[in-house]
Amino acid sequence: MQSYDDLEQAISSRYPELSRRLQQIAHYALEHPNDMAFEKVATIAERAGVQPSTLIRFAKAFAYSGFSEMQQVFRARLMETTPSYAERLRRVRQQQSPEGSPDQILAHFITAGHHALDHLGQEIDPEAMQRACELLASAETIYIVAQRRSFPVAAYFAYALGHLGLHAHLVDGMGGMAEQQAAAMRTDDALIMVSFHPYAEETQQIARVARDRGVPAMAITDSPLSPICQLGDPVFEVHDGEVQSFRSLTATMTLAISLVVALGQRLDLSLGGAGACAQTRETRDRNA
Repeated sequence: MQSYDDLEQAISSRYPELSRRLQQIAHYALEHPNDMAFEKVATIAERAGVQPSTLIRFAKAFAYSGFSEMQQVFRARLMETTPSYAERLRRVRQQQSPEGSPDQILAHFITAGHHALDHLGQEIDPEAMQRACELLASAETIYIVAQRRSFPVAAYFAYALGHLGLHAHLVDGMGGMAEQQAAAMRTDDALIMVSFHPYAEETQQIARVARDRGVPAMAITDSPLSPICQLGDPVFEVHDGEVQSFRSLTATMTLAISLVVALGQRLDLSLGGAGACAQTRETRDRNA
């Protein structure tokens, strides 16, 4: 496989049959493709929590002669974006330090955020954006679920969709009541689920409930190996900026805001004029 897309698809499809150690590498490879492109075997192995020989076994499991041959596929992925992208990433990695003044730390996060937004712009699927807007525009009630680091994204969706006049219900799981909060989901509703590694079991549980009830769902996650990938359509894979294992939500929040604004414009046009989206809930209730 000379194409990164082909390799990504192969890793995703064969993931369940891989050994536990090879699954560790699969997760690391798809979450940190830039490291896979440039770092040494020993460094990648240490970060993935495996022995260096396991990386070679991983490469051979996908019919490569060795890790170096697989690494060329990850490097080609970067070269296909912009000519300077690889070098910029290398400089960011060299500049990152666990220590520094507050303004230096801020500068690191700003730089990482810039790269995350560049990646979002290059990788986002316009058709998926359209499908997401269609899904949310046609939903009677929009349920939103996320936990831990991804929870701020869910809270924003609930806040912003409410301002569009839509029925938005945040499944926050307070008091261990997540399943009860989602108990009223129906086929004419929609679910927004947001989950990043390590993937919250509560979010997966609600996603499975939605699937079993035939409730359409969209997912925002960080890897094709995410357990919610198979439970949503469309699925948005977002890689946020990271500095010393601290990840921001820059790209994810940008995607969320963009979806809300696009949805607002769609509702405004469908209801015939400026300000009409604010009347969405009233119009739906009157029609009902």
